[in-house]
Amino acid sequence: MWLDRPHSRWAAPAFAVGMGVLFWIAASVGGQPLVAWWGLGIMSAIGALTLLAGGSETIRALRGDGADERFAQIDLRATAYAGLALTVAIIAAFAYELAQGRTGEPFTWLGAVGGLAYLLSLIYLRVRA
Repeated sequence: MWLDRPHSRWAAPAFAVGMGVLFWIAASVGGQPLVAWWGLGIMSAIGALTLLAGGSETIRALRGDGADERFAQIDLRATAYAGLALTVAIIAAFAYELAQGRTGEPFTWLGAVGGLAYLLSLIYLRVRA
């Protein structure tokens, strides 16, 4: 799978700057020029950091340069922890919205997307194994 291969040292910085450009466009269209420039600046700084601090093992792992099994396991566990944290936050925010007498939006669709992604991934990985 393409995600399992090591990436170029330019992939993470390019992704960060690309996201900054996306944020700049979105905030500019939304009439928020200060947010637009801050978003582009912060994401460009993150991109520069990943490029300039390339000797760091942590930065190499973030960039996908560390193609060994240890990095892959660390990445897998970090992804699982992040998914768990987001799931708990979405459920808590949904419950809070309900307790305030509201519908729970936008947390209903976020929870549905997360649950569906998990279910489809589980099925895919089970069939593939």
